[in-house]
Amino acid sequence: MHTTKEIPFWEKYTLSIEEASQYFRIGEKKLRQLILENPAADFILMNGNRAQIKRKLFEQYIDAATVV
Repeated sequence: MHTTKEIPFWEKYTLSIEEASQYFRIGEKKLRQLILENPAADFILMNGNRAQIKRKLFEQYIDAATVV
């Protein structure tokens, strides 16, 4: 029997908008707005029409930001 273990947020390379919202404590609406305003940002990975957040790169973006 194979059991699937859920990978914790802090170990994932990319996060969905929902996961990133929980992990970074930023609203989903605000994250979607950041993606729309910064379509070429390094922290965004498009998977078809779904945006994924590259966790470590977004952490660097947040570290450098004074306002989100």
